[in-house]
Amino acid sequence: MRTPATDIWARLSGASLSHARLQVQVQASSPAAPKCGSANAEQKARNRTQAWEIGISLPKPWPWGGLYDSCWMPPSSSIPPPLGRRRRWHCGPGWRSCCGGCATPTLAWQSAMQRACQLMSGNLSPTELMLEWSQTSFCFYVASRVDKGLISELQNQNWRVLSVGNECNIDVPGVLNVQRLQELVLTLASLIKREICGSSVLVIGYIMKKSREEDFAKRGAFPIYPSKDSLIFVPLSFELPLSLQLQEVDMVLHKITDEIVKIDPNCSIDFPKGISFSAGMSEIIRFVEEHPDFCIMDPFKNIYPLLDRLQIQKILVRLQELGAEGKPKLRAPYSLKVDNFHDGELDKHLAEANLSFPLIVKPQVACGVADAHNMALVFQTEEFSNLSVPLPAVLQEYVDHGSKIFKFYVIGDKVFYAVRDSMPNARFLKSSSGGEALTFNSLKTLPVATKVQQLQTGAQDSKLLDANLVEEAAKFLKGLLGLTIFGFDVVVQEGTGDHVIVDLNYLPSFKEVPDSEAVPAFWDAVRQAYELRRGNAQG
Repeated sequence: MRTPATDIWARLSGASLSHARLQVQVQASSPAAPKCGSANAEQKARNRTQAWEIGISLPKPWPWGGLYDSCWMPPSSSIPPPLGRRRRWHCGPGWRSCCGGCATPTLAWQSAMQRACQLMSGNLSPTELMLEWSQTSFCFYVASRVDKGLISELQNQNWRVLSVGNECNIDVPGVLNVQRLQELVLTLASLIKREICGSSVLVIGYIMKKSREEDFAKRGAFPIYPSKDSLIFVPLSFELPLSLQLQEVDMVLHKITDEIVKIDPNCSIDFPKGISFSAGMSEIIRFVEEHPDFCIMDPFKNIYPLLDRLQIQKILVRLQELGAEGKPKLRAPYSLKVDNFHDGELDKHLAEANLSFPLIVKPQVACGVADAHNMALVFQTEEFSNLSVPLPAVLQEYVDHGSKIFKFYVIGDKVFYAVRDSMPNARFLKSSSGGEALTFNSLKTLPVATKVQQLQTGAQDSKLLDANLVEEAAKFLKGLLGLTIFGFDVVVQEGTGDHVIVDLNYLPSFKEVPDSEAVPAFWDAVRQAYELRRGNAQG
């Protein structure tokens, strides 16, 4: 059974395990009558979900690295393990003796960690354990119900106490009341910045779909305790007034395309005209328009061109400016926009665009809608009949590339790349098509070359890639797009050696880049983006 605090717990403890900046203890208990003195209150207590409390310990002093990582809770709790690499609980109150695997401490914190393990494997109650924390930490206590005795004791030990909700309606001096659970993370971030860390810390509010947030959190990219770049990350909730939340953050990190509801493809050259966003995203857009000095990463107008494959094509065509003698040709794929698949002069238009079969057919709208990734590989004109790819569409040359694709990621001023298996050469695809267009979803059902096909073609070796040339292109695109984080795909054409950039997207997951490199680069990029935006606003 999940408690109301499960999502908050997962977010807090996930940040802890990833970055060793937080210790979190949750003591879940059966519903108990609050000390309100009424039978009605007792009945409400029996009816409501499991009560919960969270203790948060921020070690002091904090040397921005080398802190120990520990997270524990009683084994009877129904709350699932936190996000992180180790999906199991460590030792804790009521648990077996410490196995020494609670964390990997540095020498500076060895004695503190040993003391923590002794406490956890002993017979101390959760309350006694939390009181012990205050000897070496700045501590917060958050609860869904008020226990005056415990709160008084914690306050005497300099704990900051927060209550969530006001079921008991008891006014306790020094207790900060948070009306709704969704406010908790932002409230904690604001307190950490204001009362512990100071103005040098930036609170970054983020908006993205849940699965994307979880991917970033699993990698430790969203700590609630300041990162080495003095960043705290908090989710913005559409269930709460956004204007108040935006006043508490220094910058917004967004994946605006996650909040697209509908796109009119006929308005693509005039985006954002024709785009319907969620109500929450629309409110953020209005807020930014009304507060031009407010920092966002990145400006919405810089992202709109990447929603349209025709606009992407026009951007990539400019890569020819980087041509140099003795280097491979760096280019965009040959392409043609079509509004219908039954144009009597289609063959003529294909020849004018330097296109020949096979062709890959893509919707002009590049992302943000369900069918943006529904594509087809067409081997002859007749196969355009009954094609299910949405119109308008872009016809693009299919580049034989030895079944390897190079995924490049620009994260601030750093460029990374990884090699992945890709679609086989056209002759293999044609032999398996059965005389029909081959349809697929590029995110879900992309036909990847088999081992046998790779052996028969001699899969492209990464040595064939001119990484320096592509890194030069990455810097060129960064200046052209005005984006902090983006990605693009490169294939090396068999025979010619042309380096063809076939895709361009904003804020990719960069999951192929090791966490040890990607996460620090991500934090650096966020900090640099803020300083650049703030400098431009003040200039």
